[in-house]
Amino acid sequence: MKRIAKFILFTILGWKLDGFFPKDIKKYVVIAAPHTSWVDFPIAILARISSGVMIHFIGKASLFNGPFGFFFRALGGTPVDRTKNNNLVDAIVAIFNSKEEFKLGLSPEGTRKKVTTWKTGFYYIAKGANVPIVMATLDFENKTIKISKPFFTTENKESDFLFLRAFYANVKGKNPDLS
Repeated sequence: MKRIAKFILFTILGWKLDGFFPKDIKKYVVIAAPHTSWVDFPIAILARISSGVMIHFIGKASLFNGPFGFFFRALGGTPVDRTKNNNLVDAIVAIFNSKEEFKLGLSPEGTRKKVTTWKTGFYYIAKGANVPIVMATLDFENKTIKISKPFFTTENKESDFLFLRAFYANVKGKNPDLS
């Protein structure tokens, strides 16, 4: 499967990889931005499979209904009910704490629409589970998947967010007007 994913991603689709998902760290949060199109998902899944690192994801519950539910679960997804006001951060921190190895991919924007500020859940998950954040981006303009080294949060949220956002400067998503 890994070879097929590499062939599709790099040979057929022409993407390049800049960096690697850490294999020596057992737990971390991956944040991927900008998230501007449904096309981000299959590219990210191909990148994950070709890397050989299992990165789980969460998605709105409706994606897991009907015939595609099995497919999304098989890819490592877990449905989330976004209509309820539940404490998702604490629930995900508990998952991190209960597993020996767990990596979770999230979009800090929380949507494919244009946003001016990121959601903060990924940050508090990383802090609560005491795990680093790995930044990843799909730069459609340059057809490059860029992956950062692990970043450990500090006690200065504003400074951390400036550092995290800087990684995504000048990156063009599939729909650049939404980046």
